[in-house]
Amino acid sequence: MDFVYSKHALIQIELRNLPVSAVEDVLRNPDRIINDVADVLVYQKVVIEAGKSYLYRVFVNASKTPGMVITAYRTSKTDKYENKI
Repeated sequence: MDFVYSKHALIQIELRNLPVSAVEDVLRNPDRIINDVADVLVYQKVVIEAGKSYLYRVFVNASKTPGMVITAYRTSKTDKYENKI
């Protein structure tokens, strides 16, 4: 599936210092895809960076063609999303 990025997503990715390559890897090879709210899918993947585990969450508006990335973030609190991984 192809994806495009909203302006908001691009700003958030930059502000959060997320490597675009990591976000694209989550989209291509997610550990899990969750139906969030209507037409929004959350692509999740645990990534090891500098010896620490981080959960990347990328939110995609699936009603758009191609799918539109609306935001993304990385968290070290993987236990918070344990039942969603």
